[in-house]
Amino acid sequence: MNGLRWTGPMLVLLLNAALISTGGAAEQKPNIIVINIDDLGYADIGPFGSTTKTPHLDRMAAEGRKLMSHYAAPVCSPSRAALMTGCYPKRALPIPHVLFPAAAVGLHPDEVTMADVLKEAGYATACIGKWHLGDQPEFLPTRQGFDYFYGIPYSNDMGTVADGAKNNPGEPPPKPRARPRPKQNPNPNQSPNLNVPPRKDDETGIKATAQPPLPLLRNEQVINRVKAEQQYELTLDYTMEAREFIEQNKDRPFFLYLPHSAVHFPIYPREEFAGKSPNGAIGDWAMEVDWSVGQVLDLLRELKLDQKTLVIFTSDNGGSVRHGSKNGPLRGGKAETWEGGMRVGTIAWWPGKIPAGTSTDEITSMMDLLPTVARLGGVELSADRKIDGVDIWPVLAGTVDGKAPRDHFFYYRGFRMEAVRFGPWKLHLDKKQLYHLGDDLGEQNDVYGQHPEVVEKLQQLALTMEDDLGLDGVGPGCRPLGRVVKPLPLIDLEGVVREGMTMGVNAVRFE
Repeated sequence: MNGLRWTGPMLVLLLNAALISTGGAAEQKPNIIVINIDDLGYADIGPFGSTTKTPHLDRMAAEGRKLMSHYAAPVCSPSRAALMTGCYPKRALPIPHVLFPAAAVGLHPDEVTMADVLKEAGYATACIGKWHLGDQPEFLPTRQGFDYFYGIPYSNDMGTVADGAKNNPGEPPPKPRARPRPKQNPNPNQSPNLNVPPRKDDETGIKATAQPPLPLLRNEQVINRVKAEQQYELTLDYTMEAREFIEQNKDRPFFLYLPHSAVHFPIYPREEFAGKSPNGAIGDWAMEVDWSVGQVLDLLRELKLDQKTLVIFTSDNGGSVRHGSKNGPLRGGKAETWEGGMRVGTIAWWPGKIPAGTSTDEITSMMDLLPTVARLGGVELSADRKIDGVDIWPVLAGTVDGKAPRDHFFYYRGFRMEAVRFGPWKLHLDKKQLYHLGDDLGEQNDVYGQHPEVVEKLQQLALTMEDDLGLDGVGPGCRPLGRVVKPLPLIDLEGVVREGMTMGVNAVRFE
């Protein structure tokens, strides 16, 4: 991969303004907004085939460009690491699955994030929504280049049964297991209730029904305990916070990262959207997401910032089929390396810069966004920290002439590479299955035995990563995780907020 490297100082700012037009003229740095939905299926919104009404996203697609072959990761934390660092997830956050409450590990504070890059370029930066790259203070967004954070540190199902985090509204909570498996415990001394045999992946946090209450944070302060009534309001709250941030920074370049909790299970659409979609509760919440997008884009139009702002709408992974998402015509879903697990419906919007009503089948990925926005923000990335992303501005602008920025992609699931793509060909390594995605997007017609030369080429391509990230396990190119010695929940099982995270008040309890 033609990855960039960081050298010398963290980054070098160009002396001139960003060269953002295809003609190379110097122009004002654009605002950057990345709207990242949680577990949104490829076909959960209108522009990608859903019958759920999403008029704002329909308009966004009509005014922008659909990225039909945009890749994330199979699950949340790795995908977000790729977006923030411009790397394959395994390089920057080598973990087996996702992070959980009170994880001893997280994205290393020395990683250079998209927020770091744009902040150095003079941007105001905010993360509003779900973070999921570590919940300890050392790993929060405010330690990773963001001026402001409002939201939850991990998924909305990582709370207690009593608070409604383990079931959809109106559905019964999960029944206790007759013989519960050993629970996660990164610090056996923190609570006798969690003093159980450790699991081999203990450092990634507390699992299942042992999880503590779900906290809502403003910067590094816990401001509420998220119960069912707060779950209903998360999309609204994030949207209003996002609008306020835009208003406050309308006269300077800003970077808004808006990672919604929707449409992750448990599904909590507000009353005005409940029961409105033909696709059930997840469709209802997709409708509320669409409303939120409309609120953001309408404000940009009102403030006359629409032609100064690049907006990317995407999802952190494929939709969860068991919770009602639709990924058709793709096969599979969340947590898998079939296309339905990693190819996500994505729209790029920038009136006057991105051609309206267009789409592209060029391969793009989450890790490509960092070098792309760095270029737009006037930042030259150079060498001592390898990244895997490439500048895809020519793809977004519809000006690719000759070789595309990216022609191949590696499908990692945790530590293991499960598939590789080159051009239209995709090889599932262990399954020994080969598909031509141009003719067979649904991965139904295995042609492994018919194209031995293609199989050999893709196998050799996969082997190029053996001495870098590795094909399984932690390879020499994987960077260290951030680690803390004594991880603690931000709210403990008794409802007491962790010391130092309560606006100077020593003991705060949320019942």
